[in-house]
Amino acid sequence: MGGFFGATSKRDVVLDVFFGVDYHSHLGTRRGGMAAVNEKKGFQRDIHNIENSPFRTKFAGVTDEMSGNACIGCISDADPQPLLMRSNLGTYAITTVGVINNADELINQYLSFSGGHFTAMTGGRINSTELAAALINQKSSFSEGIRFAQEKIEGSLSIIILKQDGHIIAARDLLGRTPVLVGKDEEGFCVSFESFAYEKLDYEFYKELGPGEIVEISPEKVTVLSEAKKKMRICAFLWTYYGYPNSKYEGVNVEVMRTRNGEIMARDEKAKGLCSDIDSVSGVPDSGTPHAIGYANESDIPFARPFIKYTPTWPRSFMPTSQKERNRVAKMKMIPVHELIKDRSLLFVDDSIVRGTQLQGTVEFLYSHGAKEVHMRSACPPIMYGCKYLNFSRNTSDSDLIARRTILELEGEEGEKHIAEYADASTERGKNMLDCICKKLGFASLGYQSIEGLLEAIGLPEDCVCTYCWTGKE
Repeated sequence: MGGFFGATSKRDVVLDVFFGVDYHSHLGTRRGGMAAVNEKKGFQRDIHNIENSPFRTKFAGVTDEMSGNACIGCISDADPQPLLMRSNLGTYAITTVGVINNADELINQYLSFSGGHFTAMTGGRINSTELAAALINQKSSFSEGIRFAQEKIEGSLSIIILKQDGHIIAARDLLGRTPVLVGKDEEGFCVSFESFAYEKLDYEFYKELGPGEIVEISPEKVTVLSEAKKKMRICAFLWTYYGYPNSKYEGVNVEVMRTRNGEIMARDEKAKGLCSDIDSVSGVPDSGTPHAIGYANESDIPFARPFIKYTPTWPRSFMPTSQKERNRVAKMKMIPVHELIKDRSLLFVDDSIVRGTQLQGTVEFLYSHGAKEVHMRSACPPIMYGCKYLNFSRNTSDSDLIARRTILELEGEEGEKHIAEYADASTERGKNMLDCICKKLGFASLGYQSIEGLLEAIGLPEDCVCTYCWTGKE
């Protein structure tokens, strides 16, 4: 995924950006970076690998080395950034959030007429932020260049640019798939992916950029360079999984949505008589917990925590690069509460079920400690398609997704014609898929939130929310 934070002010803002970027650490595990500018030093930049050590540790001394009244930074789950660019638009720093699916095509087009070059990374791949900058530089202004880049790429692209004069250009993806918010204090402005990040730094909400909106921010004002577009497809997984509980997107708080989502699941299951004979409801920590609290509140089944995640030394189970190591770390983190497991029928709510590998380990862990039954609920529909627009499930081919893999096992290639039917638990195909996954992963029962229930929990119009990974509809 990835996230960014920037600020421009009448005072030095490097410390603000240091904390602001750190508050985006849940969005990525690979690299972090910061770039600042001031009149004496010009541009300064620092990038570190954060795969085995968090952003805060790697950048702890940045305020001793870096200074400036304007600064941007990022957490990146992909390429090193921010990058420093010198072009016809001047010298600037740039960082992006998104995915460029047609990168090879755009690179070849650029090289065919420019006579220029790119800095190749290991394997010959090009940094996607450098490619975005090359597209932007083909026009005579930042707003024209950003719009040109966004229209050329297949995927998504939200951007913040730090100019030499200390102004920041911020642009939200053309369809608003990811958020860009602007905060304000007495001395300047900030721009952020997560709303709580600027609130904790005593900035107040100023505005949320609309889809495709581009603004220029100085310490004194925010100037709209390109108006927002009406069509929006904000990613539903912001609320379901990767957004932080305290944040709001389009006015909808993440924690509130997750709790409401659990309530809707329980309401619908009660109507079908499916909530009986359960001793306790629990969340698969951490993002499954609020969904489970909502489920418990609506179902009147006690909420409990049969196991606790040990996070002081392993805060993020997805940090290791190999799936085998991630599974092992996930198992190491689970500390059982025996009294809440032995001889009990447990219902767990997870934010989603992607490959199912870690969840299978969780179920085996619970049965090994004496659980009578383990029932599983997913807070979203079955994931049928790898994401084309962001990094969630991006590196997962469709055949790796447990729902698609199960369909292939049940019906072969013929099943590909009936994906919508398999996603509906009320159909014969849908029931067969649930039964097969239950047997495979050891669940006593399995249920998925419906697409209708998920959209009800978010509360935005259906045509404003991207549900591609469940429905395949763009």
